[in-house]
Amino acid sequence: MTKKQKQPVFNLDAEEQALSDSFDRGEWQSVANLDEEIAKAREAASNYLSKDARINIRLSSSDLERIKQMAAHEGLPYQTFIASILHKYSAGHLSWKSK
Repeated sequence: MTKKQKQPVFNLDAEEQALSDSFDRGEWQSVANLDEEIAKAREAASNYLSKDARINIRLSSSDLERIKQMAAHEGLPYQTFIASILHKYSAGHLSWKSK
């Protein structure tokens, strides 16, 4: 008797679900130059993920504690969380809210 493997359960947002449904319907086609496209994607990812600059900042201990709590809630190390916030802001995906 073989055990039936459980399919993983994913919580997809609307855009991800639409892509998954499109793939399941067979609407996707491979590109002719797949190896070249993979190489381009790898290079872009490498450039995007490279961290080649270092900064030092001073924060109040209470701000740092709140940031650490938020990072823990997201499941990230706090320095990675801070870098993510800075990246989102610099890329225009996070805006400054003035009171």
